[in-house]
Amino acid sequence: MSTGEEPSPHGEPKKFDPTFKGPIKNRSCTDVICCLIFIVSIIGYIIVGIVAWTNGDPRKVIYATDSRGEFCGQIGSTNEHKPFLFYFNILKCASPLLLLKLQCPTTQICVQKCPDSFESFITSYQLRRVKPNKWKNYIKFCRPGFTDSGKSPAEILRDQDCPTFLTPSKPFTRRCFPNLETSKGVIMVNNRTNFNLDDGGIVNATQLMEGAKGANLVLEAREVAMKVFEDYTKSWYWILIGMVIALVISLIFVVLLRYIATVMVWLSILLVIAALGYGIFHCYMEYASLKGIQGSDVTIKDLGVQTDLRVYLHLRQTWLAFMIILIIVEIIIIIILIFLRKRIAIAIALIKEASRAIGYIMSSLLFPLITFILLLFCIAYWAITAVYLSTSSKAVYKVFDNETTCNYTAMNCDPGTFSDSLIKKQCPEAQCSFAFYGGDSYYHRYLTLFQFYNLFLFFWLINFVIALGEVTLAGAFASYYWAFNKPADMPAFPVMSSMGRALRYHVGSLAFGSLILAIVQIIRVVLEYVDQKVKGAQNKVAKFVLGCLKCCFWCLEKFLKFLNRNAYIMIAIYGNNFCTSAKNAFFLLMRNIIRVVVLDKVTDFLLFLGKLLIVGGVGILGFFFFTNRIKIMEDRTPTLNYYWLPLLTLIVGSYLVAHGFFSVYAMCVDTLFLCFLEDLERNDGSNEKPYFMPKKLLKVLKKKNA
Repeated sequence: MSTGEEPSPHGEPKKFDPTFKGPIKNRSCTDVICCLIFIVSIIGYIIVGIVAWTNGDPRKVIYATDSRGEFCGQIGSTNEHKPFLFYFNILKCASPLLLLKLQCPTTQICVQKCPDSFESFITSYQLRRVKPNKWKNYIKFCRPGFTDSGKSPAEILRDQDCPTFLTPSKPFTRRCFPNLETSKGVIMVNNRTNFNLDDGGIVNATQLMEGAKGANLVLEAREVAMKVFEDYTKSWYWILIGMVIALVISLIFVVLLRYIATVMVWLSILLVIAALGYGIFHCYMEYASLKGIQGSDVTIKDLGVQTDLRVYLHLRQTWLAFMIILIIVEIIIIIILIFLRKRIAIAIALIKEASRAIGYIMSSLLFPLITFILLLFCIAYWAITAVYLSTSSKAVYKVFDNETTCNYTAMNCDPGTFSDSLIKKQCPEAQCSFAFYGGDSYYHRYLTLFQFYNLFLFFWLINFVIALGEVTLAGAFASYYWAFNKPADMPAFPVMSSMGRALRYHVGSLAFGSLILAIVQIIRVVLEYVDQKVKGAQNKVAKFVLGCLKCCFWCLEKFLKFLNRNAYIMIAIYGNNFCTSAKNAFFLLMRNIIRVVVLDKVTDFLLFLGKLLIVGGVGILGFFFFTNRIKIMEDRTPTLNYYWLPLLTLIVGSYLVAHGFFSVYAMCVDTLFLCFLEDLERNDGSNEKPYFMPKKLLKVLKKKNA
């Protein structure tokens, strides 16, 4: 029978090592295979981008193009005097294909003007001798080069030379859309609800409206975008001023934390509680003032979605909802503070030490700018590549003829050279007609796969850039903690030294951790896509399972982010591979789970309150300014279509600015905390094994060196 102690399920505590002086300098490359895969993937990403930029044309998103890919109204082209785009069958524009390929799956031609009356092809064809002007007007909407060459009507429609019918239309952003009207809730076109076709079918105004909606999807977004652009041109200056204010306040806050951390932390807590209290009072006063006012009792559900958010501020339900939310937040914060009041002193000591570390390594405050620039580059590359991939589809033309008499039926053809081709000579009745948007090349066949690859690499690169920032700062702050005589024992350029080690030895490990996170994120995207697809389904079991999966993967992503962050700290200190570092970090935290919960998370909570104070203060100031409630600034307040958009931009921008400063603090605190836990395990305060933690932290923890 064994009498020894049972091994700990979370590994053995760190042993004293007299040679350990912080981040290990003699290290080797880690996770080399993943590094090679990462490099090959980036090369593939660049190739996908180059191919997309070669084949795509982003002008298709904005400007009208016909089925041949020619822009309507382009000077110097055959369409110079044809500025409007006409759809042969606008009913097909209701297809979801529009969202995937930014094209309506029907023949499109450029025309001089939109049709102004309902005409049927068969009727116009039969009366072409009696009413030649009517027929002449109709063939203006047939394919370029079409002539009445003795074809039968069935052959003309089969070859898609002309549209089956014309609908009264009017131009909107250079596209011809049905001239829809509403009378007593009934949708009509030119005072008619139905149009009879020659084949006995009926097209009603509602069907035309659905088709127009599909074709108009991108255009409506463009109209809103123009208003948004106008608002930004009027308010960008003030948004910039607001972000500068947030920058100055954040900088002052960080500097003051170094000298009066206790005062700043408690002041932040009290101000956040006071601000929430005022918010509750203000919401109640607004709620009470709307009592009895006509229209104020309308529910948000009945009102629906409105682009002008000021409409919601006239509803009592809006202010009631705000008041309830603020009360819940206020209660949660107060309860947290009551239960964790004894641990706040230790958390403040940790924040003070983080302030000292940042004071010795001031370049750490500028490092988030490098991360931000790299993130912007990744986002821009992904967005541009996505647009070019979406506009890579080309009009595909096929040979249409009797399969028994022509062996070339359904083969690809070029309408520009088809009349002189061998196919036309062997099959005189054959026609080269528009079939669909896409392409038969390998590139076009796997276009959806390329879009998926673009999104996946985007997630991978974004996570890699964030990981590089975290491991760089962790290495710099770890060199501060493990310097026994601070700052004499610290390296000259801790941030650059740490970044150099990360790029030289640990690209593979950072890529490995980023890859795991990217896989989970892409799975979440797929689940969201499936959720949108089955929203109208009645299968409650499927909805429940999907909801559970979404929740599980959300939790998994949060856990992986936490684990990766601590693994990167271990990589920065010891230089091990990702799996070993993640295991060691996890076991270290589990051996000190109480301290993790009540100390590290308390510190994160206090930093969050500071961030909330800065963002909330700038946001409230921006709200009063953009809603013209500051009397001394009334003449300078810009008139906006959507005041909430610049305000939201200001809040997001202020958050990013504050987050840039506080993320350095958070990374510093997390690194110092992990080093602090190891320090407690390695050392005991004796002359042989002294603690590396500063005297103030020793005093708070009631420990001391001999």
